[in-house]
Amino acid sequence: MLESLGSLTSSPWIYAVVALSVLFDIVVPVLPSGVLVITAATAAAAAGTAGTGAGNVAHEVPDILILMLCAATASVLGDMAVYRLAWRGGERLDRAIARSRRLTTAQERLGTALARGGGVLVVIARFAPAGRSIVSLAAGAAHRKVREFLPWSALAGVAWAGYSVALGYFGGQWLGASWLATGVSLLALFAAGAVAAFLVRRPRTTPASAAATATAATAAAS
Repeated sequence: MLESLGSLTSSPWIYAVVALSVLFDIVVPVLPSGVLVITAATAAAAAGTAGTGAGNVAHEVPDILILMLCAATASVLGDMAVYRLAWRGGERLDRAIARSRRLTTAQERLGTALARGGGVLVVIARFAPAGRSIVSLAAGAAHRKVREFLPWSALAGVAWAGYSVALGYFGGQWLGASWLATGVSLLALFAAGAVAAFLVRRPRTTPASAAATATAATAAAS
């Protein structure tokens, strides 16, 4: 696979494949798009190293930047597509979300975060498995304004794409175009996903719930 992708890194096809993978990963995660991005970046880094050793100017760095741009753009487009579908989902989608504790919790937390001018949850959820889908659905179903959601979706896409490409690129630079380099990079990506999933699912104490807890504790003590 690495050899095949290495031959495609200077071709526009690799960008199209990566973009389509990231775009549709939000609804049909057949192949996690991060795996493809990392593998392509690893092959490109190894090809650039080989070209430098042969006395040629490495021309793969612009390709790496374009790869990151394609992945980030496709990520935002996928987010906005699901956001729009959820916005127009109507009562059926509302009932489906009400039956899902994960979606209901995400909708509540996301609404609070965006209302306060902060959408770090959107960025963190981009790294968590299915977090991107849940957050986009929740934002659309809650009818959050585009200007509240889009900037954070863009930041999340750039952060995820940059992290994934950097893992593959530096893995390829240090370990070469090998399954070891790809495996180490994927482990780092999955580790980030596990941490993000923990942060997204971790219950947060709101001022109201903290006050209620303090009141209950005071009543119990008295």
